[in-house]
Amino acid sequence: MSIPAWIAIGVAVAVLLYVITVFNRLVRLRNLTREGWSGIDVQLRRRFDLIPNLVNTVRAYARHEQSVLEEVTERRAASMAANGVQAQSRAEGALSGALTRLLAVSEAYPELKADANFRELQGELSEVEEQIQLARRYYNGCVREMNTQVESFPSNVVAKLFGFQPALYFALDAPEQADVPVVNL
Repeated sequence: MSIPAWIAIGVAVAVLLYVITVFNRLVRLRNLTREGWSGIDVQLRRRFDLIPNLVNTVRAYARHEQSVLEEVTERRAASMAANGVQAQSRAEGALSGALTRLLAVSEAYPELKADANFRELQGELSEVEEQIQLARRYYNGCVREMNTQVESFPSNVVAKLFGFQPALYFALDAPEQADVPVVNL
């Protein structure tokens, strides 16, 4: 074999190794993004399980707040039914707003604020909201890394070749929805 043939083989091997490396990096990032979404999903399910207990506790004390209780119940159902990152983001934003209004109801009912079960549920809700925020940050960090690889040259060529797409961020519609609901015990 002549020297130019060895050079061509060497270049082909280098390109093949680069494609394999980029492909494996993209697969890893896609899996980290899926793992991040799974973390959000777990925390949302914890919150979904907590909400009926919170609503029932408030209902026992705040019979005149039926519209707030119904709104929380409806928003919870819509959030549970949401599919995809964008739909889940919108549904979660609406649910967070409804939960904030529900917690604000407790201010008008001193007996409710004093109820040990309600205080425990508020504490659990606060913890779950914090975990959702952390899971959202992790997921969005994974999405950022994935999107950087999918959109940057020359890795975007490999991404396009193998069908990798940018992932969607889990963002709430309004900045105030990103805050953890204030829980006054």
